[in-house]
Amino acid sequence: MIHTENLTKKFGDVVAVQDLSLDVREGEVFGFLGPNGAGKTTTVRLLTSLIAPTSGTAVVNGFRSGTNDNDIRRTVGVLTETPGMYDNLSAEYNLRLFAELYEVKDVAGQVEKYLHMLGLWERRNDPAGTFSKGMKQKLAIARAMIHEPRLLFLDEPTSGLDPEAARLVRDFIAELRKEGRTIFMCTHNLDEADRLCDRVGVFKTRVLVVDTPGNLRNSLFGRKVVFHLRETSTGFVDAVQKLDHVRDVKIVDNKLVMTVDDPEVQNPEIVRVLVGAGADIRFVGELRHSLEDVYFQLVKA
Repeated sequence: MIHTENLTKKFGDVVAVQDLSLDVREGEVFGFLGPNGAGKTTTVRLLTSLIAPTSGTAVVNGFRSGTNDNDIRRTVGVLTETPGMYDNLSAEYNLRLFAELYEVKDVAGQVEKYLHMLGLWERRNDPAGTFSKGMKQKLAIARAMIHEPRLLFLDEPTSGLDPEAARLVRDFIAELRKEGRTIFMCTHNLDEADRLCDRVGVFKTRVLVVDTPGNLRNSLFGRKVVFHLRETSTGFVDAVQKLDHVRDVKIVDNKLVMTVDDPEVQNPEIVRVLVGAGADIRFVGELRHSLEDVYFQLVKA
């Protein structure tokens, strides 16, 4: 759905995006993570043909940026970080206007569909300017979806929303994912990215790394398994350290914490060794690092 090679954008002497080479697969939710000023919004503007690159290439939905810009803009949906609506017009008329611009066949049906889907149908006749920030955000998402694009760009979709509105937006993104739509999402909400995204790219003018959240956690921190014991002993440490796949064994209170390559496969052997050494195991768990831990490790590196 998206393919870029050495995509670069400069504003005078300032490099906003540098040598971006990226592939986003059809049907995936791709999270684009980075600090303020990293170039995330500039990247979205490049990929949606709102601005031209300084150098490099981008192919979006099979169309080449700079050659088929109108086709790119026609076939993608975009939610900007600060979406502007026509405040004096009703919610329904706002959507009708954009549906007609996109030459949607069933304008009335599409408008009703998305107003219902995002919980705005009862307020359809009210001016958009009377809406709360959360309601305006939902209306902007409806506007981005009105022409049924297969590729959707979301720039901070839950920023500034109350918990209820943010949850509705997250649920909506999950539903779009089930429909097989491709979503390119810029977000500061790392927990949200962890839950919603198939892969994430950590970005700071250039791409630092791209992978699944799980693989990033494992590659940076390994998988740490916690064995909760009735009591601990250095003898238990000596016993498990003889196993090739066990590393960094530590005693923490009445727990043994260790890094293991593949817990699902190797935990049973570790349990047998510990029991053989006289350990009373209460239960076994895994110490999980968050995507936030991964993000700060990479951005501060």
